[in-house]
Amino acid sequence: MEFSREELAEAKRQIDSTLHKLRETVKTLRARENPERYRSQITLAERRIQAFELAVCLIEREFASL
Repeated sequence: MEFSREELAEAKRQIDSTLHKLRETVKTLRARENPERYRSQITLAERRIQAFELAVCLIEREFASL
């Protein structure tokens, strides 16, 4: 599947925005009283962060090949 530079740039911008929000969510949950109570939400957010970081890496690799 082929993507234009503009499509890749917009996808990366959206992912970067979501990553920022997820990182803030993790910080907030860890700062709460009794963060162990939010362990599943923290784990889910951290896994999503890893997946989005991988996506950004692949987008950047695709950019380099254009």
